[in-house]
Amino acid sequence: MRVGVVIPALDEEASLVRGLAPILDAADRVVVSDGGSRDGTVEVARRAGATVVESAPGRGIQLNRGAAELDTDILLFLHADTRLPEGGLDSVRQAIRDGCVGGGFLVRFDSRRRSLALGSRLVNLRSRVGRIPLGDQAQFVRRDVFERLGGFRDWPILEDLEFIRRLAAEGELAILGPPVSTSARRFHQRGVTRTVVTNWAIWALWALGVSPNRLARWYRQIR
Repeated sequence: MRVGVVIPALDEEASLVRGLAPILDAADRVVVSDGGSRDGTVEVARRAGATVVESAPGRGIQLNRGAAELDTDILLFLHADTRLPEGGLDSVRQAIRDGCVGGGFLVRFDSRRRSLALGSRLVNLRSRVGRIPLGDQAQFVRRDVFERLGGFRDWPILEDLEFIRRLAAEGELAILGPPVSTSARRFHQRGVTRTVVTNWAIWALWALGVSPNRLARWYRQIR
């Protein structure tokens, strides 16, 4: 089964320099969906051999734009600062062969802080119990199911949570290990407690009916 990887990017030159080559080696196709980068993101991606598409900024929009370029059996959506484990795409293929409609990976943060080690354990517990892997956990899906669902919402925030909830209604989700490694830069820049509280507040407000566009404006104000 062919796996296509979509990487949404906005000023992610450094992340792509470090992490793009292993993805290109493992995947059948890789698309970098650029939202208007001002650094060398586009040049790095093209030079490495990835397909580059231009998109309006916004993760949901960029993910859909990238997926539209792929004709693979499976779609995997990978943040630029997230690294798949060795053999990760083979695990994805096997999960789909076993009947799952999609899923994601367990996660660990690339930090030695004890608070983030605890945080990764809590995220993984949530993922196992609630079957809710989010965007930084390398969400993947069968292409036909993705098309039936209409892809991601064109939202600036929470598109991953909303999508995985709809996907869970379509069939079994796989939570795979070993974990992906994802950047802890947000936690380092803004503080662990503040970042966690902000995330939970955004999820709670969305559940109460606040629009993602309004929440995105609030999120930018407190960054």
